[in-house]
Amino acid sequence: MTITTDAVVIGGGVMGTSILYNLVSRGMQNPVLLERTTLGAGSTGRSSGAIRMHYSTEVNAALAWESLNTYENFDEVVGGDVGFVKTGYMVFVPGDAVDGLRHNIALQRGVGIDTQIISREDAHELAPAFAQYDDEVFAWEPRSGHADPSGTGTAYATRARELGATVLLETPATSVEIENDRVVAVTTAKDRYITDTAVVATGPWSKRFMAGIGIDLPLEATRHEVFLLKRNLEELPFHPGGADMGNMTYFRPEGADLTLVGNGNREENADPDTYNPRPSMGYLEDVWLRLSKRLPGIAGAEYFTGYAGLYTSTPDLHPVIDKVDGIEGLYICTGFSGHGFKLAPAVGNVMAELMLDGAASTVNIRALKMDRFKRGEMNTTSYDFKVIA
Repeated sequence: MTITTDAVVIGGGVMGTSILYNLVSRGMQNPVLLERTTLGAGSTGRSSGAIRMHYSTEVNAALAWESLNTYENFDEVVGGDVGFVKTGYMVFVPGDAVDGLRHNIALQRGVGIDTQIISREDAHELAPAFAQYDDEVFAWEPRSGHADPSGTGTAYATRARELGATVLLETPATSVEIENDRVVAVTTAKDRYITDTAVVATGPWSKRFMAGIGIDLPLEATRHEVFLLKRNLEELPFHPGGADMGNMTYFRPEGADLTLVGNGNREENADPDTYNPRPSMGYLEDVWLRLSKRLPGIAGAEYFTGYAGLYTSTPDLHPVIDKVDGIEGLYICTGFSGHGFKLAPAVGNVMAELMLDGAASTVNIRALKMDRFKRGEMNTTSYDFKVIA
């Protein structure tokens, strides 16, 4: 069957659904989203769900800050409950990295983010369960927290449907048809969607999908594990979220008595169709021991569950958000390197601006252009604390 539509969004994770919602909320009449299986079945459904703004580049910090404003008021701004919980977020940095922390905090405050370096006494008052080391420096984000990634994607899709969009599950896109350097259609196994606009938001499948269009991007699907521990509430009733640069862990509370923990530096390339989604015992032992150095009360916790998900990583750990040069009407939104959920509301907005207005205005996204790798203008900084996921 042949169907005509204003735009096709390929990929039903939180990024694709955010783009779809932002397009239709701005007046696009009948956009279509094609999802290969179910909403959030890729990286979104296995995200840690953390929401924080500690970044070392202005573009990521600005996207995170804009996104927080949506997460805090999601029902009012978009519609639906995404389970946002404000816990605060503490960053622990060894003394030899204090210059990096000061750089980051100054950059973030310049964007408008509510964050600051705090004293040892204030850090202890905010989070008495955390151990402190003699030479450490502490940063604090009072408004950060976590939310439900799958619920967020579903909320975006639900609201987009209400506004006139179409969301199709179990409908993988098979190709983007290009004639005379212009998008003319997107096809599935059964249907052909005539359109002059297509957005590739396919997460860890992006490298493979773009290769089918003749575009080679330096994207890698990498496997990352997280697990949850059931705390003894008498020993450890509560703690904020945080990132521990000394022990190389990140963590946040979950529910009344769980702690989610991960590590952003242990990674391996993986095939998104065949990777192992289960946690490994070696990872569990290693990261649990590291966490207990910061949270001594977690040593006696019980293992609850764990899982592995996929990041879509770029060489500079920053996404690609751009229109494809040389192919009119083709856009790409991928490569978030583990940070996509935190940035999704703002990314959907800037993508809609790029597509409908010709340029993003809410946040300057020039640093995220797809040709930066060839130009040798990757996003780099001496103070990029990769451990924070």
